[in-house]
Amino acid sequence: MSDEKATAEIFEDSRGRLVPKGLIKPIDLMRDELVNDLIRRVEEMREKLQEFRSALFSEVESFLQLAASEYDVQLGGRKGNVSLTSYDGRRQVKIAVSERLVFDERIQVAKELIDECIHQWAEGSSAEIKVLVDHAFQVDAEGKISLGRVLGLTRVDIKDEKWLRAMDAIRDSMKVANTARYIRFYQRRSVNDRFQMISLDISS
Repeated sequence: MSDEKATAEIFEDSRGRLVPKGLIKPIDLMRDELVNDLIRRVEEMREKLQEFRSALFSEVESFLQLAASEYDVQLGGRKGNVSLTSYDGRRQVKIAVSERLVFDERIQVAKELIDECIHQWAEGSSAEIKVLVDHAFQVDAEGKISLGRVLGLTRVDIKDEKWLRAMDAIRDSMKVANTARYIRFYQRRSVNDRFQMISLDISS
């Protein structure tokens, strides 16, 4: 038996042990072959979808440039969002740009200012404000502070000068972590119906 064939006859199990093929049940070998084959095909399809997605964005961008240069119209929307609709109004392509915001180190400055406010107010501050602040600055499993909860503090109507500085620090601490673009497709039977998204999600 050649070294290559001998290697092919050895399988590594989930505990890292090397097991000869002859000691493995046929159903386990069939399952292993099926899973590996499916994953290989899915990875190939993922690469094709990534290429397809890039081509779609390129075609839309080429059209937008054409429209802007030849017809002097602006098809884009807020932050690059754009919707293109077929002539009969039954099909639609949407490109959306989404920004993920995070806080920088100035969020700690804001927390210190807020804590000072609560300390100065002492008995004059309501328990609700204290609970709201503690809840807003809780971190998740990844150690991150919720953007929505902290921004909720900026909507509390408090005129204290130090509190207002803390709210400014919160706003100043926000920055864009990354930007993602999405392309989605919709269709409907008639212009009186609602658009339904065409899903490319294999799991659904």
